[in-house]
Amino acid sequence: MQSSESLRILLIDNNPERASKVCAALTHSGHEVIRQRPDATGLTAAVARDQPDMVIIDMDSPDRDTLENMSTLNDHAPRPIVFSADQPGDRATIQAAVRAGVSAYVVDGIKPESVRSIIDSAIAQFESFQALRTELAETRGALEDRKYIEKAKGLIMKHENCDEDSAFQMLRSAAMDHSERLPDMARRIITLLEGQSAAPAVKKAS
Repeated sequence: MQSSESLRILLIDNNPERASKVCAALTHSGHEVIRQRPDATGLTAAVARDQPDMVIIDMDSPDRDTLENMSTLNDHAPRPIVFSADQPGDRATIQAAVRAGVSAYVVDGIKPESVRSIIDSAIAQFESFQALRTELAETRGALEDRKYIEKAKGLIMKHENCDEDSAFQMLRSAAMDHSERLPDMARRIITLLEGQSAAPAVKKAS
């Protein structure tokens, strides 16, 4: 997502006068408010339906229901979220909002002259967080794969009475013969060897 693009924005604001000013500021900057809602109830479903590029929530301060809805959205359909509060929040409030997925926390309101910097900041923060999230998921996946491979090798060593290198060669050969990823074959062998005697199970998997 490029900050210079025209964004489709879902606006949440229960104050018509304030919402009108925010819409005008966003439109003036080339963005489109595709829908306005009075609160964050059902936020994830609304995002799934309307597919906005960004969500802007404008209210006095983030209440519990809004934080829960933002957190659910961040888990299931993450988008940059700008939270514009009328009153300055304390550190705990701002931390809670960031944990719920807020990319930019604005206190002075969204004005025409500040739209670009707010959106730029929100997009940069969102993309940085998503990159870290992806990296963490990949690392966890690699560790999980490694755990299964080590467990499969241990079971093969025990039941085939062989050393670690031989067990790994058996595992790798089985994976190649079946055109499967090594971790996937490890999972199959674990399932087989944990429920059956070793020799028939390894022969069946390979």
